[in-house]
Amino acid sequence: MTLQEAIKARHSVRKYTDKPIETAKAATLKSTIERINTDNGLNIQLVLEEPKAFASGMWKYGQFSGVRNYFVMAGPKGKEAEEKIGYFGEELVLLSQTLGLNTCWVGLTYKKIPGAFTLREGDVVHCVIALGYGTIPGVQHPMKPEEQFFQAEGVPPEWFRKGLEAALLAPTAVNQQKFRFILHEGNQVEAKPLFSMAGYTHIDLGIVKYHFELAAGKDNFIWVRGREGE
Repeated sequence: MTLQEAIKARHSVRKYTDKPIETAKAATLKSTIERINTDNGLNIQLVLEEPKAFASGMWKYGQFSGVRNYFVMAGPKGKEAEEKIGYFGEELVLLSQTLGLNTCWVGLTYKKIPGAFTLREGDVVHCVIALGYGTIPGVQHPMKPEEQFFQAEGVPPEWFRKGLEAALLAPTAVNQQKFRFILHEGNQVEAKPLFSMAGYTHIDLGIVKYHFELAAGKDNFIWVRGREGE
């Protein structure tokens, strides 16, 4: 399975079996994490066989069960770091899918377990990602019309459409999908977070940008940022 195929195969899974993650698969994930952290100043960590963070009955929302493995998505504070957490976290999510593993982004419904991970000075845990072998593969979230999520002069090119389709398949906090892609002249693409009472919009933005980029193809466009106040 390729990463692009994983976009369609991935669904959020909240119930897991007790099957451990094989050593070779864990090594692949850890190697990727090391590269991401080194290149981007993050402090993502893989926690294995630790059941307390998602102890049964601790949370009513989400109904997680059997979670014994998870990524701790840690790094500096700020919107830039949050977008990186989303972007590279989704790289790990899709990589996990190619390895036959299931995942779920988790913002609040977990407990931080002392000793399970370490933080550098100034780091925060932005969220975690549950990981393991799901009891079911999950289901696709409801799809909204594409027209709500982009702006363009005229008919967008095929690569833009493919990127947008992949972005709409991305996980976002409570499926809020508070983002918009704007196609400017010269194949310049701007990705904007929209207001949300639930928060997490900059993490969500990183997630959807990773999906868009994979499907659209990096060589077809360049990312640009909007001017302040727009």
